[in-house]
Amino acid sequence: MILRISRLVLLLFLVLFVNGVHAAVFKIATLAPSGSFEMTQMQAAAKEITAVTNGRVRFKFFPGGVMGNDQGVLRKIRINQLQGGALSLGSLSSYYPDSQVYSLPFVFSSFEEVDYVRERMDPILMKGYEKAGFVVFGLAEGGFARIMSSNPVATVADLKRQKVWIPENDAAALEAVRAFDVSPITLSLADVRTGLQTGLLDTVAIPPAYAILLHWHTQIRYITQIPLIYTNGLLAISKRAFDKLATGDRAVVRSGMSQAFARINKHNRKQNVEAMEVLKEMGLKFIVPDAQASETWMKQSRKVPEQLAAKGVLSQEILDTINMHLSKIRAE
Repeated sequence: MILRISRLVLLLFLVLFVNGVHAAVFKIATLAPSGSFEMTQMQAAAKEITAVTNGRVRFKFFPGGVMGNDQGVLRKIRINQLQGGALSLGSLSSYYPDSQVYSLPFVFSSFEEVDYVRERMDPILMKGYEKAGFVVFGLAEGGFARIMSSNPVATVADLKRQKVWIPENDAAALEAVRAFDVSPITLSLADVRTGLQTGLLDTVAIPPAYAILLHWHTQIRYITQIPLIYTNGLLAISKRAFDKLATGDRAVVRSGMSQAFARINKHNRKQNVEAMEVLKEMGLKFIVPDAQASETWMKQSRKVPEQLAAKGVLSQEILDTINMHLSKIRAE
């Protein structure tokens, strides 16, 4: 009798071990709409992961912002209603402030600089996210955000006269616009189009492809040809939820989603180049600041890193690291 009970307990343990303890359904929210390249790539990776893990790891996606904006998604992750989200880089700044280092105004002047620095610094950011409680599978380039406006903006003085939007809870963006003596209007991403339609806003900074994707391009007339801010997105999953997976399954998820985000990263750069051509064909006017105006933009933006470091928003260590790499590639 004792032997039979022992065998029953062992069998029950094995069933729970195989089917319960190491099995997971990751509920993931994103603003990306159904059918977008980002969604199709994440869904394809999820399908492959489920197959390779024999169903132990599954994903359920909530696209199109149905779970709210980035901050709403993060609140749901905290209470385990969701396990992850495809988010903008700045949305995790309260957990890992140094993640904003790529978003400094005019930090990069070319894609060559972007690729050189990211190859050396992306691994540092990945480790930083994990320490902050999130597993991230690589950054997906959003591209250079351009100033897009209802009125022409060629100079810093022009920008001061506009009603400028910045995202919620984005300390780097707030400090950047303050460097240009601008008092911004803070709204969630979902409310920006309405703000443009009603006149609450007249100026945004966003990569061209996303302006089209979000239909903001229908409310603007001018694009200022300066690479204001380099943007990124990411898929972040709660480390607490991720660590419940078996070691082998964690490796499968990392591999599958990292490859998906590498494809998204490459695709987005191509999309932004094509989007600029589309916007030109639609009749939007492109403004190129002259040399004097460009120097003013650069001069005032140089205040931002030291101000962020002084306020503890960014560490001096991360600033020194990116400056070191930028100095090397510019010397080469």
